Amino acid sequence: MIDISALRALVAVEQHGSVVAASDVMGFSPSAVSQQIKKLEKQTGVAVLERNGRGVLLTERGLALAGYGRRIMGELEELQATLLADPAKPSGLLRLVAFSTACRGLVGPMLGRMAATHPAVEITVLAEDPREAVQRVASGEAELAVVHNWNSVPLVIPENLVHEDLCIDQADVLVNSTHPLASRTAVEREDLLNETWISTPAGAICNEALLQIFAGLGRVPDIRIYDPDFSTHIAMVEQGVAVALVPRLGRPLLPPGVAAIPVMNPVQQRSVGVVYRKTMTASPTIRHAVRMLREVAGDLPLPQD
Repeated sequence: MIDISALRALVAVEQHGSVVAASDVMGFSPSAVSQQIKKLEKQTGVAVLERNGRGVLLTERGLALAGYGRRIMGELEELQATLLADPAKPSGLLRLVAFSTACRGLVGPMLGRMAATHPAVEITVLAEDPREAVQRVASGEAELAVVHNWNSVPLVIPENLVHEDLCIDQADVLVNSTHPLASRTAVEREDLLNETWISTPAGAICNEALLQIFAGLGRVPDIRIYDPDFSTHIAMVEQGVAVALVPRLGRPLLPPGVAAIPVMNPVQQRSVGVVYRKTMTASPTIRHAVRMLREVAGDLPLPQD
């Protein structure tokens, strides 16, 4: 009979590309994962991994077995999330991944509500960009993620995930109060061509959204400073060294020396939502967490759909 733990180890190696990476995710040593793989090969009578330089590749039989393993793991997860769970008493560990401003604006308030109403739910939170968050949920490293889709930079959702909308967030251009644009009620992208910018790191979704503002104008923004923390962006704007594109969700109260100006044509908006695996659709813990996140989002002064 095939051991479920050994099959889970093979699926982890397939999803994460190596025995070492699989061991990090599973919380075991690489030697322990290798022992599980050897056990699986002994139980099935076929080789499931082959050497490839310093790494490993799944054999044809290994790939087929991993495919069966993913389906079996999914059915077990669905069983645990539905038939074995009390719908009135969500409980257990919920690993949640969210982008930074959602951690401040949505997840923090949700954690307080969950602790007060459902203390049996243990929630851990990791702040990551939406693309990485989606992959963690898709591969089973997390159960729930809060993600965003800019209207100019769509987020790809794998087929094994469900996506639900929470709210619409809008970004403003922040300028120093002495800036010539500070008195404007709105700006268009042509007004921003000659500005010096601070941005999130290259490749981050918010960085790509900033680049997309100037698409078609034959120019790119003059980005002089890269920093992942929007609080730093606000500080740099206050010091008059750059302008920034900063979302409203999770944004702290702006200091007197900083003005927020909406961008028009197009308005800079992002759709904020949650993703979880289809096998977790009926999970009481997932359903309660999503409901609370939606309640928190409904209380925020954000644009309406």
